[in-house]
Amino acid sequence: MYNVVDYLESSLTKNQDKIAIIEEDKKITYKELSLCSKKIGSYIGSISFNEPVIVFMDKGIDALISFLGVVYGGCFYSLINPELPFSRINNIKETLKAKLVITNNEYYELANNYFKDLTIKKIDELLNYDINEDILQKSYDMHIDTDPLYVNFTSGSTGIPKGVVISHRSVIDFINQFTKLFNFKENDIIANQAPFDFDVSVKDIYSSLKMGATLLIVPKKYFTNPAILIDYLCDNNVTTLTWAVSALCLITTFHGLDYRVPTTINKILFSGEVMPLKHLNIWLEHLPNVMYVNLYGPTEITCNCLYHIIDNKKTYENKIPIGKPFPNERVFLLDNENHIINEPNKTGEICVVGTSLGLGYFHNEEQTSKHFMQNPLNQNYLENIYRTGDLAYINEDNDYIFMGRVDYQIKYLGHRIELEEIEKAIMDVKGVSRCCCLFDEEKAKLYAFYIGDINKADLHHNLKEVLPTFMMPTKIVQVSEMPLTKNGKIDRQKLKGVLE
Repeated sequence: MYNVVDYLESSLTKNQDKIAIIEEDKKITYKELSLCSKKIGSYIGSISFNEPVIVFMDKGIDALISFLGVVYGGCFYSLINPELPFSRINNIKETLKAKLVITNNEYYELANNYFKDLTIKKIDELLNYDINEDILQKSYDMHIDTDPLYVNFTSGSTGIPKGVVISHRSVIDFINQFTKLFNFKENDIIANQAPFDFDVSVKDIYSSLKMGATLLIVPKKYFTNPAILIDYLCDNNVTTLTWAVSALCLITTFHGLDYRVPTTINKILFSGEVMPLKHLNIWLEHLPNVMYVNLYGPTEITCNCLYHIIDNKKTYENKIPIGKPFPNERVFLLDNENHIINEPNKTGEICVVGTSLGLGYFHNEEQTSKHFMQNPLNQNYLENIYRTGDLAYINEDNDYIFMGRVDYQIKYLGHRIELEEIEKAIMDVKGVSRCCCLFDEEKAKLYAFYIGDINKADLHHNLKEVLPTFMMPTKIVQVSEMPLTKNGKIDRQKLKGVLE
């Protein structure tokens, strides 16, 4: 298999009238999904090949049709969330240098404001095109499995988002292992929580297509009302949650499982942050027979590289392991001098090698060479590794235990964020002379300290104009001076004391 559309084609032959996607009161069958995607693909394949296409809309059926249409046309997609600040959207646009934008009626006017120099097509317009099998076949025949499938943008330390390029080959390799390991079935109903510009959604989308399962898109607004959210899961007989930790904790924080238990669920896979034990135990109490899996991995290695299936007999009083490597992924630890760490309980940086590695950062050779590099343990042939910047050690059970970051990158609300990017945004605000950001992992709170004349309310307002919601500080603290270490650096430990 060389192309992810083969997943759709295979499922189509089994049961073309089966519901492929549900989005509130809208549904689409596998046959309809294929026909709609091929119409879009016929247009795209007639004008370009192996180029980025921007999908500018909320997650939903239209977005998935657009994704697959882009792939049928021989190109790769990048979803841009219309709710992002204009400056961030513009940075992504300038990085991608795409020529085509697909949007819908809701965001057409906004798209014309943001992408004036690009070709903008409404999805309704593209669905009026006739399917051209010759164009589709030509695009398919020209395709190879190392061609890009999508570009997802993550935080960048320079203040510019980094576009992670992931190939068909990487997704196919991962999804084939993922669905086999965790026993995905054709009759699964997979509830999608993650935004489509976040790689957790890749597991939902392509697991569904591979198995011929049904993907249930959970609207973002439901996560503000746990009762409505739980009803939606129960009423649709959901079997599978592959969710960010924060989303699962939202339900338990507001006692959603005391209101109603989604008894059809048989597997819950979580990632993005450390799962608090008290929240995991609430889920275990209400759904004791479900398979719970702790997943670990950055966007750059295609979703996940480590997993740990929760053992109900263990208390996990220390930490929940991030586990063992997925099949066909080699994971190891390096020390500061690039020596491998084999002994238990010694901390090093998590490094990954294998098919799962991304193709680098789009139009960003400097950052690509910094993180995707020749394996220092191999001097015999070309072998790229990805240095995650995450620290871990291996325990006596051969499980990896997460120990934080090498640098100032954090995991917050399921996203990997460079603190430097937030600090740069604060420093760009008139009236700020100095700033520092801290993250309290235990409390999952992000603090911004600053010196300046601007008041906190105005600073907050300015930051909302340039930072996405998931990068906004939990609390902004104005200080008269920054405490310094003897080396003249900001003393972050003393800053923490300001909060006490």
